[in-house]
Amino acid sequence: MSAAYTSPLAEDLAPGLLERFLRYVRVDTQSARGRDGSPSTPGQLELGRLLVAELEAAGLQGASLDDNGYVTASLPATVEGPVPVICLVAHLDTSPDESGAGVEPIVRRDYGGEPIELPRGGTVLDPAEHPQLAAARGHDLITTSGDTLLGADDKAGVAEIVTAVAHLVARPQLPRPELRVCLTPDEEVGEGATLFDIDGIGADCAYTMDGSELGELQDETFEAAEMTIEITGVEAHPGFATGKLVNALRLMGRVLAALPADRLTPETTSGREGFIHAYELTGSATKATLRAIVRDFDEERLEAHCELLRRTAEEVCASEPRARLRVEAHAQYPNMRRYLEDFPRVTAAAEEAIRAEGIEPRRVPIRGGTDGSILSARGLPTPNIFTGGHDYHSVREWASLQEMSAAAATIVHLAEVWTRPEYRDASASA
Repeated sequence: MSAAYTSPLAEDLAPGLLERFLRYVRVDTQSARGRDGSPSTPGQLELGRLLVAELEAAGLQGASLDDNGYVTASLPATVEGPVPVICLVAHLDTSPDESGAGVEPIVRRDYGGEPIELPRGGTVLDPAEHPQLAAARGHDLITTSGDTLLGADDKAGVAEIVTAVAHLVARPQLPRPELRVCLTPDEEVGEGATLFDIDGIGADCAYTMDGSELGELQDETFEAAEMTIEITGVEAHPGFATGKLVNALRLMGRVLAALPADRLTPETTSGREGFIHAYELTGSATKATLRAIVRDFDEERLEAHCELLRRTAEEVCASEPRARLRVEAHAQYPNMRRYLEDFPRVTAAAEEAIRAEGIEPRRVPIRGGTDGSILSARGLPTPNIFTGGHDYHSVREWASLQEMSAAAATIVHLAEVWTRPEYRDASASA
């Protein structure tokens, strides 16, 4: 963080924040796709129990872990009169895309801007390839050892929330509204908000601490769908397969080859461009299954991308009438903007809190989603705030302690903003 963004509050929060973060990332909370219960993995419960103990020790009220893996706690207001109830949200799980077991975080003080060679896996963090890293000269960085995720997505958010609320509990002279904490399981597999007890939390609005770059404030996400393509062929002994064998894997290969390669892929798109991302192919010559996620900021364009994938599979399989095709599509989460537009005060409060930390907020759309997408659709307006973690879902994941501390400080400022007359005396939608 440049000197312009250093604040006494962030510096005060940094030591405890780092201790918590290093403790949390060592717990393997990688979630699993296709879950048959909540949470999808036992490590999330392990971290949940640890967090309940820490929240209780910090002095929060009603700290608990429910059977579905949600950690909740609350702080009463320190101002008199009616005030809104604000919920702070982060997720306990890490991505299934890379290993989350045996995480060994490495702290590098006063980063000098050079390439960082991690001790395992031949992993190198090169600022020439990663502008965010180049901008972090002088920061204290936390990296992986090179062969696992770090877990900053979203244990940075978890640590920031716990650090901020502990700071507030210890300083009752600081103005704050009634606060709720809710730490969710299985966000990375799209389930973090599905069992969120909105009525039980009783909040007027919420904020996910699940962003990345310093100053980010996000009130817009992708529209998201997942598609499964299954092709069933005809099995035959390969030595006697003439005119009999229908190879499902080869047909699926033709489906993949027929999709656009120079557009509509994650690696060829940016900004507001959507994509089709084929992320898993399994099977045999008899049956092959392709799983893909489809994304766009516009609902109609998303439907067009889904239709392209469906039509491509149908055209390939039409060339071999003995093959059987099954296509399934289901919505994962909506663009939160269509819901947050009715609650401008919620996003405005976050902007004021970020500015109070000396940072100019930047509204940028998320090329992804958060628990806030579904929570906003369910009636709890929930924009997303930066955390200081970077290069998520990869072994190159890293975090800046200075940016994380600024995020924790932003939470403290956010509490004060919601006690101001222009916020406490009007509804969140005003």
